[in-house]
Amino acid sequence: MAATICMENKSECGSCVASTVTLTNKSEELNYNPFEHRNVTHPTSTAGSFFHLLKSSLGSGLLAMPAAFKHTGIIPGCIGTVLVGIIATHCVQILVKTSREICQECKMASLSYTHTCVKVFERGPKTLRQYSEAVRHFADYAMAGVCLGGTSVYVIFIASSLKDIIDHLAPDRQYSIEAYCGFLLLPLILITQVRYLKFLVPFSVIANICLVMTIGVTCYYTFVDLPDVSNAKLSADVGEWPLFLSTAIFAMEGINVVMPIENEMAKPEHFLGCPGVLNVTMVVVAALYGVVGLFGYIKYGEEVLGSITLNLPQEDGLALTAKILVAVAVFFTYCLQMYAPMDILWSRISSRVSQNYHNLAQVLVRTASVTLTVTLAVAVPDLELLIGLVGAIFFSTLGLLIPVVVQTVYKWDKDLGKCYYVLWKNGVLLLFYFIVLVSGCYSAISQIIVRFS
Repeated sequence: MAATICMENKSECGSCVASTVTLTNKSEELNYNPFEHRNVTHPTSTAGSFFHLLKSSLGSGLLAMPAAFKHTGIIPGCIGTVLVGIIATHCVQILVKTSREICQECKMASLSYTHTCVKVFERGPKTLRQYSEAVRHFADYAMAGVCLGGTSVYVIFIASSLKDIIDHLAPDRQYSIEAYCGFLLLPLILITQVRYLKFLVPFSVIANICLVMTIGVTCYYTFVDLPDVSNAKLSADVGEWPLFLSTAIFAMEGINVVMPIENEMAKPEHFLGCPGVLNVTMVVVAALYGVVGLFGYIKYGEEVLGSITLNLPQEDGLALTAKILVAVAVFFTYCLQMYAPMDILWSRISSRVSQNYHNLAQVLVRTASVTLTVTLAVAVPDLELLIGLVGAIFFSTLGLLIPVVVQTVYKWDKDLGKCYYVLWKNGVLLLFYFIVLVSGCYSAISQIIVRFS
């Protein structure tokens, strides 16, 4: 009827104008391509993005996978590695897809991890829009928690390696791991005072070279003279499986660097899809983690330690070199990992500090943060259990919980799929997250109490 009146009066009524505007806005959103509006000064090639993502997922966690297999046995460990790889890949995919779609709606070239979460809540269901600022804080603090928790693990990595080296070179000087954590406090405080990313590039190069050499030496010892498979269990007690899940998530999750890598690609359309940078990288990562975890466990059995480098023979010069290299690699990686949480924390408090005291405040914040990570390492001086605890709390939250919630909120008023597929699928993923969180924390904390009481 309204359309008839408009035709008769040869004029537009209010409802028609509103409808036309809505259709126009929708058309503009669909025609807007975020990739065409990205102005990246130094875009990364597809191959370069692959290596960046590979590097972010291949780190000290790779050396912890044999200990993870100890908690499940061979068969559940292999299946669990594939399962965690698939879930981690899917959560990255839904986060990147949601970020691209919200960029198209908001007509923005790109969004960071935190800004993606905020924009989704700002444009989501009306009842949730009021929580957008709380979501910003939660995402930032989750990111900071991942970095701070990860660096606590690094402190134990370095301390354990130093203890192994010094115990061999100077057997008359036996110190505890807690003591080595304390010795590391001052050097870590000093190296963390470097505030600009460009000055950290040499540290990154040194760390990468040392880590590659360490992995090469470790693989050499692992694959030479493999014992019979009977040295390892086919399946361990189910009660220990949660520590495998949290360790595997700690090892494989690199979601904190995904958005920066995707946003700076010369051809971002190559990031997702099959074959895409993400899928190819995660297949390689899952395969490497599975192989190192499986054969490392077969090699050392129930005696495997939190980092497989600690199982290398002390009397062999090549093995001793690998232990020194991994200590150097993780030491320089520490300051790189601290860059992100320091940037987040400083952006929160800089406006509350007088300009005259900015330099002193930065020094104090960085010193306090390093002290916090060392304190956590001293409180839980067991590499294997600390990795499980940090993976269960921080890495699962950043890599599982937030992407699932963000996609659900974004799709709520749009399209949840046939038979609400997205809702059911994300419900299962949320259940998996809570299983990892609760069981992983319970297993790690209960074993910490037993071991140190």
